[in-house]
Amino acid sequence: MKMARKLMNAVQYNCYGGGVASLKHVEIPIPVPKKGEILLKLEATSLNPVDLTIQKGTMRPFFSRKFPFIPAIDIAGEVVEVGTGVTKFKAGDKVVAFLSLSSGGGLAEFAVASETMTVPRPPEVSAAEVAGLPIVALTAHVSLTQQAGIKLDGTGPKKNILITAASGGVGHYAVQLAKLGNTHVTATCGARNLNFVKSLGAEEVIDYKTPEGEALKSPSGKKYDAVIHCAKGFPWSTFEPCLTANGKVIDLTPGPSAMMTLAMQRLTFSKKQLVSLFLVPKIENFEYVVKLVKEGKLKTVIDSKYPLSKAEEAWAKMMDGHATGKIIVEF
Repeated sequence: MKMARKLMNAVQYNCYGGGVASLKHVEIPIPVPKKGEILLKLEATSLNPVDLTIQKGTMRPFFSRKFPFIPAIDIAGEVVEVGTGVTKFKAGDKVVAFLSLSSGGGLAEFAVASETMTVPRPPEVSAAEVAGLPIVALTAHVSLTQQAGIKLDGTGPKKNILITAASGGVGHYAVQLAKLGNTHVTATCGARNLNFVKSLGAEEVIDYKTPEGEALKSPSGKKYDAVIHCAKGFPWSTFEPCLTANGKVIDLTPGPSAMMTLAMQRLTFSKKQLVSLFLVPKIENFEYVVKLVKEGKLKTVIDSKYPLSKAEEAWAKMMDGHATGKIIVEF
């Protein structure tokens, strides 16, 4: 199916930095799907902290990007056109897709996605729910399964896990996924979200502003086999006494101090490890987390929804850094 090329509404920025003020509403041509690509009419897009990281230019060494740039990478919508070679999808299919960090495209009425990173959306799951998944649910999944060694079928030895910033995007998925495994979960969050995080399955929840929260100590005195570190800050000296002999910190927001710690560990051959995670998405993991949502074993908690016309408000909410769950832009 070929559609007549018309204009679409989009939000873009023309240079690095600038925050909300740099976002511009524009009318631009609807993109054309190339070989192996599909064109989607978007229904929902979720924002992520990585969108802010890209805007700041922090990822410049890894991803070169052309301006103007349309941000956001987690999208859900309906297929309206397919490029040559596409065999899995056809016009009318409802899907969720993970766009490239270097090309973005999610804050627009239409977007082009690769067939290889697109998954059918179950009819019983809303577009907003699945749009919340791609980068953060996959990050949580890889952190727990590949780095922390947790089997999500509940088998394997019991592990004590700490999840920081557990009410946020990655954190709220990580708590739910961890509880599919044989784990005891301790979690940190702000005081207003203590009951929320407990409802996700965490056995122990600590206010990060209390002395216990600042020290990351388990109320029951447990040492952690793994820490899924979604918050910023915290030096290695805070984690180290809380870990088991072979404990591991999976740092999802590494800064310069984390890089220094990694270097020191290599010099001292420490059994306790700090690992920085950079997600390489795999379609089978993407399909798996979508299946969990369909089965009711994983849920997307939505903090707030905004129309595209109010994308600046959604962006400001993301910059504030205190969303409970996901921020969604709907079309």
